[in-house]
Amino acid sequence: MPSDSGRAGDTILAFDTSGPWLSGAVLQGGQVRAQAEQPLPKGQGEALVGFLEGLLAEAGLGWEDLDALGAGTGPGNFTGIRITTSTARGLALGLGIPAIGVDRFSALALDGPDLPVVLPAMRGAIWIRETPEATPVQSDSPPAFHIGEGGTPPAQPLAVAIARIAATRMDTPQPRPAPAYLRAPDAAPPSERPPALLD
Repeated sequence: MPSDSGRAGDTILAFDTSGPWLSGAVLQGGQVRAQAEQPLPKGQGEALVGFLEGLLAEAGLGWEDLDALGAGTGPGNFTGIRITTSTARGLALGLGIPAIGVDRFSALALDGPDLPVVLPAMRGAIWIRETPEATPVQSDSPPAFHIGEGGTPPAQPLAVAIARIAATRMDTPQPRPAPAYLRAPDAAPPSERPPALLD
């Protein structure tokens, strides 16, 4: 999927915490003003806003300069996805700007060859999305040629791709960013009501 520079002058802050990382980028008028990837297995919720403020400072911008937010919606780590989407919703509400969700399959495919996209799944399995319109399926082995896990690297850094895709969606109404879960939660409600406590 080719990228589009978006509207002239638009400033977009995009970020993703769907894995053990902080990924962020500032895009202004189609140009990358700042971009960073920071490994971070834990503590993303506490570190994210400071990380984003650092990107804005590097770009010579402030929160008030933003026209939109791009938020990575996964799939990926359950908690990490919720950190991104909830932070994006809160910032969008406070700043009065749209927050645009972008799934990780689309971000990895941006500007790349016409190949399936592969992401890691639980217990050594993988998710494969054959085409942009296809529903991802789980497998034990990847196709011979693919983008992502063990294959062709993505053409754009994750957050840069999210920002570029968000820029193409700014002129149409977008739902609030929501986690892109591909499987049901592992937790299940108890099968029966626990006994009442006795006085």
